[in-house]
Amino acid sequence: MAVLTKAEAPPPPPGRRRLLYRLQVLRHDPTAALGLILVVVLGYLVVAPLVAVLSDSARLQYGDEIHAGQRPGEWTGYYLWRVFRSQISGLLFWEPLLNTLVVAVGTTLFALIVGGGMAWLVTRTNVPGRKWLAGALVVPYMLPSWTFSLAWLTLFKNERAAGQVGILQSVGIRTPDWLAYGPLPIIVTLGLHYYPFVLLLVGNALRRIDVQLEDSARILGAPQRTVIRRIVVPLMLPALSSAVLLVIGRVLGTFGTPYVLGLPADYRVLSTGLFQSIRDRSTGVASVIAMVIVAIGILIVLADTRMMREHRRFVTVGGKGAMDRLSDLRRWRWPAFALGVVVFVVSVLVPVLTLLLSTVTRTPLDLSTFTLDYWLAEQLPGAVGFPHGVFRGSELWAAAWNSLRIVGLASIICAVLGLLIGYVVVRGTAPRVAAFLRQVSFLPYLIPGIAFAAASLSLFAVARGPIPALYGTTFLLILVMAVTHLPYSSRSGIAAMTQLGREPEEAAQIAGASWWQRMSRIVFPIQKGALVTGIILPFVSGLKELSIVIMLTTTGTQLLTTLSIGLVDYGYTQLANAVVLVIALVSFTMTYLTQRLTNSSLASGLGG
Repeated sequence: MAVLTKAEAPPPPPGRRRLLYRLQVLRHDPTAALGLILVVVLGYLVVAPLVAVLSDSARLQYGDEIHAGQRPGEWTGYYLWRVFRSQISGLLFWEPLLNTLVVAVGTTLFALIVGGGMAWLVTRTNVPGRKWLAGALVVPYMLPSWTFSLAWLTLFKNERAAGQVGILQSVGIRTPDWLAYGPLPIIVTLGLHYYPFVLLLVGNALRRIDVQLEDSARILGAPQRTVIRRIVVPLMLPALSSAVLLVIGRVLGTFGTPYVLGLPADYRVLSTGLFQSIRDRSTGVASVIAMVIVAIGILIVLADTRMMREHRRFVTVGGKGAMDRLSDLRRWRWPAFALGVVVFVVSVLVPVLTLLLSTVTRTPLDLSTFTLDYWLAEQLPGAVGFPHGVFRGSELWAAAWNSLRIVGLASIICAVLGLLIGYVVVRGTAPRVAAFLRQVSFLPYLIPGIAFAAASLSLFAVARGPIPALYGTTFLLILVMAVTHLPYSSRSGIAAMTQLGREPEEAAQIAGASWWQRMSRIVFPIQKGALVTGIILPFVSGLKELSIVIMLTTTGTQLLTTLSIGLVDYGYTQLANAVVLVIALVSFTMTYLTQRLTNSSLASGLGG
C-alpha cells in the first residue's frame, strides 16, 4: 500500500479550513468571543431579573390560589387588579405613589433653592473663600443619606417611636408628630443630602455662561428680568432639567430616609411599600410595584435625554476671560460668606455633632452624663438584641468585614468588566454586539436601586436550571453590587479605550504577543487610571449603599448599612447613630483618598 507523504497529503476540505482559520484568528484576537460572553453575562445579570420580575407579576404565586381562583403558575391579572383596582389598592399603591410624588417634588424644590443659590454664590460672585465653600458644600453628598434622618430623630423624636426621646423632648419642648415624622422631615433631610448634586450640575453650567451676553443685553437696554428670562434661563435649562429629573429619580429609589422618618407615622412611599410587600411575602404585589418604579425611573432618564437633545441649540460662544468675570457683592460679600457657612453647618456639622453627642451622653445635652458605654461597654443595661457597645462583640466587626469584602470584590469586578466592555465596544467589529453592550451596561442606571434589588431577588431567590438559589449568599450581593455600579465603570471604560490608539497593540501583535499578553502588559497598565477610578468610586458608593442591599442581606451577610437600620428597628438610636458615624468616617476617608489618588475633586471648577 502506498503511503502519502505530508507534501502529497490531500488538503483539508473547505469547511474544515475555514474552521481552522477562525480558530487561529480567535486565538490571536478573541474580541468577538469576549463580546458574545459579555452579551450572555449582561443578558442574564441585567435583562433576566427584569424579565423575572415581570413574569412574577403576571403568574399566580403559591398561597394566592384561594383568592384568585386559579392554580399557581398560571397567567393572571390578579396582582394588577390587587395593586390598582382592589379595595386595598389605595393602601398598597395609590397613597404611596402620592406620597412619593410629594416627597420628590418637595425635595427637588428644596435642593434647587439651596443648591442653585450656593452654585450662584461660588461661581458667579466674589464671595470670600469661594474655593473652600465649593469643597465644603459637597461634603453632605459623601455621607449616607439617612445620616440626616437619624440626626433629625435625635433632635425631634417624641414618645410615639420606641427608644429614647429626642433632645428637644428631653428638655421639655414638645415636638408634634408632623415635625418629628412624615413628609416634612423626609423632604428636608433628603434635600440636605441632594442639594450638592444640584450645586455641581448648576455650578458647572453657570461657569460656562459667557457674561458678555448679559452685558450686551443690558447695553441694548434690556432690564434685569428680561436678561434672566431670555438669556440666563435658556442657557441654564439643560442643567436645571437634568438636576430636576435626576434628583427625582434618586428620591424615587431611596429607602433609608423614608423608612426611618416615615415608619413611626405609617407614612409609606413606593420604596418602603415595596420592601413591606416583600417582607409580607406578597411576591406578586411586590413585582407589580417594582415594575412601576422601574418604568418611572426609565421614563425620567429618557425624558432627561430628550430634553438634553432639545436644549443643545442653547450654546455659549465667548471669550474665557469674560466668562470668568465675577459679580461684585460689595458690602454683601461677608454676609454671603456667612450664609454659605450656615448652609455647611446645618448640612454637615449639626447632623454629625448631633449623632456624636447622642453616642457619648446618656441624657441629651447633659455633659455630666458623659459616657463611652455606647461604644465600649461590655453590657448595656436593658439592651437585649444588641447588649453591648458597638466596638464590643462581633456584630460591628463582622458587618465591617462583610462590607469591605463584598463591596471590594464587587468594585474590582465592576472595574474589570467595565474596561472589557469598553474594549469590545471600541475594538470589536460587530456593531450589534457593541450597541447591545453599550445600552445594557447603562440600563441599571435607569432603574432605582430598590427596584433592581427586587428584580434580582425575583430571579435568584429560587433555583432556575443550572443556577442554584443564591438568596442569602455573599455571591448574590457581590453580583448585584457590581451590576448596579456598572454604568459608571462601563462609560469610563468606553471613554478610556476610545482615547487609546490601536498602534501599541498592533506592534505587540506583530512581535508575536498573544491577546492576553497584550491585555496584561499594554492595555491594563496604560488604563490603570481608569481601573483605579472604576474600583474606588463604586467602593465608596457601595459602602454607604442601603436601597440595593436591604432586601438581599440575611443574618450571615449583614453589612454596616443594614446593621444600622436593624438597630433603628430595635429602638437603639444611640447604637444606630454610632454605626452611621463609622460608615460616614470610612466613606469620607475613602472619598478623600480617591480624590488624592485620581488628582480630582467633586467640586473641581466651582470655586477659585
